[in-house]
Amino acid sequence: MAASLGTTTGHGVAAASWKAFTHQYSPNDVLANPSRRLRMRREFPPLRAKLPSHSSHQRCRISPSAVSNSTGAETSAVTDGTTDLLESVIVYDLNGNGIPISDLWKDRKAVVAFARHFGCVLCRTRAAYLASGKDTMDAAGVALVIIGPGSVDQAKVFSEQTKFKGEVYADPSHASYDALNFVSGITTTFTPRAGLKIIQAYLDGYRQDWELSFEKDTRTRGGWRQGGIIVAGPGKHNISYTHKDKEAGDDPEIQEILKACCVQDN
Repeated sequence: MAASLGTTTGHGVAAASWKAFTHQYSPNDVLANPSRRLRMRREFPPLRAKLPSHSSHQRCRISPSAVSNSTGAETSAVTDGTTDLLESVIVYDLNGNGIPISDLWKDRKAVVAFARHFGCVLCRTRAAYLASGKDTMDAAGVALVIIGPGSVDQAKVFSEQTKFKGEVYADPSHASYDALNFVSGITTTFTPRAGLKIIQAYLDGYRQDWELSFEKDTRTRGGWRQGGIIVAGPGKHNISYTHKDKEAGDDPEIQEILKACCVQDN
């Protein structure tokens, strides 16, 4: 089993590894088969502890010294060019009203999470884990926002299904994902760790919305692009924390997000 889940270097190998993994540990089969569930837990005990700690984050202020001192892994600093690009991005609220994305943090601080797509089961777990810190965010006057690459109708379904406590916006053009240069590709989506997290999400009661997942725009544009999380504002050019997912389900620890958004520097 371990050999079949090794690091992949090409789309064909990644797909083959994923197919082998899901054949043995498909979410529905694990849920319906107690012996298969026990076997999976024996091979990956405990599931969350098996996963390595997250390191694909960085903190940066929009200044040359802060950028040069960034400690992020496999991410690039947020530059003035990036924030300029973001000023031209329009996202839409659940009523279909367009707003420049940078207006979401122009006059306030906000934790802004970017979903892989609105049907993604791991994006639903991301919504829940961020919502677990909302009381702390509220106390610090920090807004909580999720943006997804898709339509307003998809955003509405996501909001209704997840009962997300924060604000939900749609980015039909995917322009914010382009501006932030989030990673994309089948090898960032079909990974062993992502597979384990999907199994865990199903065990925890979360479900993929397959209808949303297979809508044309998601299949042709949004399905392979990963997301991330930023802490931004007040001020359009003030992005103080950036996490770019290296693969599906690459969430930083909630305490890391809360430290970035809600703890004042001395």
